[in-house]
Amino acid sequence: MTRILTTIGFDADDTLWQNERFFRLTQERFAELLADYVDGDHLYDRLLAAERRNLGHYGFGIKGFILSMIETAIEVTDEQVPAGVISELIAAGQDMLQHPIELLPHAREAVVEIAESHRVLLITKGDLLHQERKLAQSGLGELFDGVEIVSSKTPAVYTEIFSRHANGASEAMMVGNSMRSDVKPAIEAGGWGVYVPHDLTWEIEHDDAPEDDPRFRALEHLGGLPALVREIG
Repeated sequence: MTRILTTIGFDADDTLWQNERFFRLTQERFAELLADYVDGDHLYDRLLAAERRNLGHYGFGIKGFILSMIETAIEVTDEQVPAGVISELIAAGQDMLQHPIELLPHAREAVVEIAESHRVLLITKGDLLHQERKLAQSGLGELFDGVEIVSSKTPAVYTEIFSRHANGASEAMMVGNSMRSDVKPAIEAGGWGVYVPHDLTWEIEHDDAPEDDPRFRALEHLGGLPALVREIG
């Protein structure tokens, strides 16, 4: 019998392990440090605007986040931000880079089970060294047939990856918590897109679900993924 799916791609941050939670905690500390200059809601809006502007310069990840916070701090204080605040932001970024990996529920079980019957890939955005460190600490590295750390996730990127690692996107599925980066572009490339929500998802990754597309699926958690893969075939 011809198999419909041969390759399953997994996102990493907030799909297999916690990530956004540490960004939110650092943002709270950021607001405390600048409470004398601007209220929290306005500060978050300014920071998000800076992050959007800087994606093309710094890419995704903690280093770009810290630089965006420093830039925002300079802006909202009219260049009067104390050096001590800058030092604390740099230290916060260093702490984030060293934070231990915490796998999300069902992550290991799902990857292990699916790896027994399908080619499995890790496809993630972010800083190369940091993502490699997180993968090594996760204990999942040896389960993947391939690891792709990319600067962006577009239909063209998925087409290229699934062409190298599989027989094209039509036989592939991408699983992740970002509708914008994991689900919709994989479907646009001709593959399947599976949305697994996380309680905290960066605003930039939000998008409408392609509810009417026959290759879109949504799960409550990764525990339901093996059954879905078997169902599709």
